Amino acid sequence: MSHIFCKHLRTKKMFTGATAEEAFADKHGEDVTPCHYWCNRTQTAVGVDDRPVHKHACNAARSCFEE
Repeated sequence: MSHIFCKHLRTKKMFTGATAEEAFADKHGEDVTPCHYWCNRTQTAVGVDDRPVHKHACNAARSCFEE
């Protein structure tokens, strides 16, 4: 996987024994449910910088990003 995720990005898929690659993988098909993300620092769907949390949004361009 070439994408680097913020170490504070969370999804409940991470607590099922999935690897990080599996937890953050893009899934397609009719049996796929949307994935909910949150920031482990704020415990909400909004990051420390008051911007929405998502695997495509939590990147090095944000002031709160940590690798």
